[in-house]
Amino acid sequence: MSENTPSVEEPVVDLLLDARRLLCPLPILRAEAAISRLAAGAVLAVQATDPGFAQDLPAWCKVNGHHLLGMRRQGQELLGWVAKGGGAPSDRTGRNE
Repeated sequence: MSENTPSVEEPVVDLLLDARRLLCPLPILRAEAAISRLAAGAVLAVQATDPGFAQDLPAWCKVNGHHLLGMRRQGQELLGWVAKGGGAPSDRTGRNE
């Protein structure tokens, strides 16, 4: 992911996890604990500053059956949105279409 990554439309978030200033593997371990409390299809947003998070979050989603909805970088901070697996992902962007 580069600084030129296009903006991602932010989905409706059920839980925000602040994992900034934590290093690998803590952001993913905290995300695992947080998402376990959510229902299938619910959206977890994770804030992180760990440089490896941009690769770790997509891999963790793939291995665990979650849906990576997008990621955005702002300076040194990353924000990722994950829909919990176990159900069909829905359009939770909050858009009125």
